[in-house]
Amino acid sequence: MTPREVFEKMRDYWVTGTEHYIWAPDLVVETPFGVTKRISGGENFREIARAGRAALPVTFTACNTIAIHDTIDPDVIVVEYELVATMNATGEEHSAQFIGVLTVRNGKVVHWREYQDTARMTAALSG
Repeated sequence: MTPREVFEKMRDYWVTGTEHYIWAPDLVVETPFGVTKRISGGENFREIARAGRAALPVTFTACNTIAIHDTIDPDVIVVEYELVATMNATGEEHSAQFIGVLTVRNGKVVHWREYQDTARMTAALSG
């Protein structure tokens, strides 16, 4: 799969929770503005992502691609996207925008660096 095809699988995973087994064993996930700055290992990431998702007070309803930028490396793309979620307790809909740098090798994610709009996420989660 190309990086664009892998990103489509990631989008589906965020909204539906369907595991597509796109995470390489040597995966590195970085969120410089997030609480957890770095996660190493595909299986470790899966466990942390499952637990994190279960703890969220929201249900993701959409992931809208704003733009996908190719780079000089055919294995790397930069993506701009918006996650939309509904608050489970109130039914209110909120969204936040993100930028991610995705590196794919042999159809698997080997590196994902995500820049999050933490202020907007905190405001939505705090009600």
